[in-house]
Amino acid sequence: MAEKVLIIGSGPAGLTAAIYAARAELEPLMIEGVERGGQLMITTDVENYPGFSDGIMGPELMEQMRKQAERFGTRIVSSDVTAVDFSEQPFKVSVGSDEYTADSIIISTGASARWLGIEGEARLRGYGVSACATCDGFFFKEKELIVVGGGDTAMEEALFLTKFASKVTIIHRRDEFRASPIMVKRAVNHPNIDIIWDSVVEEVLGDTLVTGALIRNVKTDEVTTFNADGIFIAIGHVPNTKVFDGVLDLDDTGYIVTEPGTPVTSITGVFAAGDVTDKIYRQAVTAAGMGCQAALDAARFLDETT
Repeated sequence: MAEKVLIIGSGPAGLTAAIYAARAELEPLMIEGVERGGQLMITTDVENYPGFSDGIMGPELMEQMRKQAERFGTRIVSSDVTAVDFSEQPFKVSVGSDEYTADSIIISTGASARWLGIEGEARLRGYGVSACATCDGFFFKEKELIVVGGGDTAMEEALFLTKFASKVTIIHRRDEFRASPIMVKRAVNHPNIDIIWDSVVEEVLGDTLVTGALIRNVKTDEVTTFNADGIFIAIGHVPNTKVFDGVLDLDDTGYIVTEPGTPVTSITGVFAAGDVTDKIYRQAVTAAGMGCQAALDAARFLDETT
């Protein structure tokens, strides 16, 4: 017998969808993935999620949401989806050799930050290395920070961080930015932003906290030590949509296309929520709101079709 609702992904969007769907007695099945919980699992302090006046650790928040979803009857499979077939209903979802069918699907597989892949980066992630200024900027009051990147995201991150940091240095591998002219102008003219051109970060320095970075000039190969209290990587995100390529409409960067303001995808009965479709806000609270929308729309769809 087909599931009423099958949720793929287990970040704030997926777990919120599960809570709403379960409370609507739709008995959702969640394929949470081997790396469950989304990007908050690599976030230390979360102080901007409503309801936690003293803040909460990212993994703890996700565990609380997971328990809440299970409390209302969500069943969880801790594996990765390997293939989908949305060509007819019920929809088919493969997890290795196992196949599940469902009358409706909610996709909340999120997006992953692009990382540099250099020494020290992964080890100090959450301890001075971040890919989200709006998440972590508050913790760097009067600190000196590095932003790596040259697009609009990097300019936005750098400008936002000036609200807290004493100095922000943008490190870019070329001699000009690819960001929009207005964003470049704001960054270049900001008194608290410095720019190091033609350079890349070779290594993140620090034992338990970031203390700086090794910077290499790509034209001269000269390597210097740059002292800093934090490093923000702003070279973009990659939506986790590989399994949906050729199945759903994706935009030119791989994000799932939905009807504006809704979680409705190009296939009726399939919904998308969170960072897998949102490349603008990328916040836990907005993802959770979209998960709520997806569950409500899935329930309405099932009422009308089953």
